[in-house]
Amino acid sequence: MTAKILHLKNRGVIRVAGTEAVGFLQGLVTNDVAKVTAENALYAAMLTPQGKFMYDMIISANKDSLLLDVEADRKADLYRRLMMYKLRADVTLTDEPLKVWALIDGNPEQGVCYNDPRHKSLHKRVIAAENPAPGAAPLQYDAYEERRIRNGVPDGSRDMAVEKYFWLETNAEKLNGVSFTKGCYVGQELTARMKHRTTLKKLIVPVKFDGVAPKTGTVIKTDTEKTVGEVHSSTGPYALAYMRLEYKDMILRADNQALSLI
Repeated sequence: MTAKILHLKNRGVIRVAGTEAVGFLQGLVTNDVAKVTAENALYAAMLTPQGKFMYDMIISANKDSLLLDVEADRKADLYRRLMMYKLRADVTLTDEPLKVWALIDGNPEQGVCYNDPRHKSLHKRVIAAENPAPGAAPLQYDAYEERRIRNGVPDGSRDMAVEKYFWLETNAEKLNGVSFTKGCYVGQELTARMKHRTTLKKLIVPVKFDGVAPKTGTVIKTDTEKTVGEVHSSTGPYALAYMRLEYKDMILRADNQALSLI
């Protein structure tokens, strides 16, 4: 297979260093940071106290520090929030001028490389200042987006409404983005309650349209005009949709186009 690489321009990097780096993040994010190793990255999120999405990230190890692969446009906001929580902990936060790359069917020559923990079809990600696999062919953005969307992987706040969607409604459990055995973190109580006491009523799901998917925010309705959800990021006929699961087997349309769950 020919290796292919794509610079993910919508991602940025924050470094968390210091003797208390793991413990600092452990009390803030949804996954077990103690399990991060040079070979094992983790998908996680920071939530509101009510268990709703605020920021997601992929956490990887780099020598004696942790690297947070985060949304570039919201990196400054996340950095400020982390600084608020830092207080007197032995933690150093650095806004890193590094790039995030998606690498399919190949190995990098440099950088911090890890398997994308959300879904095996997304292969590897690399954090490096420059192209870490210069011999790889360019990976087209739409081809990567199709992989991501068809496998139900949301892309930060493009697909997850900030402070509105519960973390488990974002497909987080299936995408290895939550631990139900670690200690407490912000939003843990509501997340655990949803897991053990309720059935999810809404979820981000991959869908396919008869034609090109409509724009983000387009309302999804039943044939009786009942609003059941909305469209999020898309490429070609594929899109992610946030919708009420009770209607998933009904005839659904958005912008006069029929759609079906993948």
